[in-house]
Amino acid sequence: MASGKEIRTKIKSVQNTRKITKAMEMVAASKMRKAQDRMRAARPYAEKIRRLAANLSQANVTDYKHAFLVQKDQVKRVGLILVTTDKGLCGGLNTNIQRVALNAMKGWDASGATEIQACCIGNKGFGFMQRMGAKVVSHVVQLGDTPHLEKMIGPVKIMLDAFQNGELDAVYVAYTRFINTMKQEPVLEQLLPLTGEKLGTPEGSWDYLYEPDPQVVIDEMLVRYVEALVYQAVAENMASEQSARMVAMKAASDNAKNVIGELQLVYNKTRQAAITKELSEIVSGAAAV
Repeated sequence: MASGKEIRTKIKSVQNTRKITKAMEMVAASKMRKAQDRMRAARPYAEKIRRLAANLSQANVTDYKHAFLVQKDQVKRVGLILVTTDKGLCGGLNTNIQRVALNAMKGWDASGATEIQACCIGNKGFGFMQRMGAKVVSHVVQLGDTPHLEKMIGPVKIMLDAFQNGELDAVYVAYTRFINTMKQEPVLEQLLPLTGEKLGTPEGSWDYLYEPDPQVVIDEMLVRYVEALVYQAVAENMASEQSARMVAMKAASDNAKNVIGELQLVYNKTRQAAITKELSEIVSGAAAV
């Protein structure tokens, strides 16, 4: 049985750990509220630009068909944008989305895909793809607590240009969707080509006047729309990250509290046993005299 001094040292160590996890829980709770507000604030813009893209894609004033709307007969070359966190200590958040990405890559290989390119947003996904030996064509890490589109636009544009130039047949985005504080859902969505399900059905027939010309307007609008989808995915992932970290740190704090209680019971038993032993020795010595 461990001595009383060793048990006191363990209790002190667990108490210090509990202080850290409790502080991280409070920080994550504060950041979670800000991340959720940021995510909800981005939704109206994403919804509005989706409606505009749907209307422009179905407009009859031009025969121009953007490359983002062209469906390929066979999907042989696939691009994957993997959105993860830069830091850990957020439960199984990154593990779940990495598992989804890995299963998707295996499915594409089984279906005859000849090439899979990856764009990683977040340090955890970048390290995962490197360990898997995947072809990482671009990445961005250390985004901080606030997503900035100007930091992500470069790596994401590489995938968009590759699709537009015919080097990729489809582009997917994998991220963690925020459901509520206790639930986050890993999601794999087709980003390109844009489908009717993603764009939605336009409300009625629209007549547009294009300036300077239809091709320039449609090109810019669809690119902005795809960028808005990626930004929304990152915002959802950040809200999920802070929620998962808060829950994980709360569970760690509760477990530390239970461990401290168990160690204190062991310490009390050890102390009582030592006192009983000392009393027995005193009584035995007195009887011998």
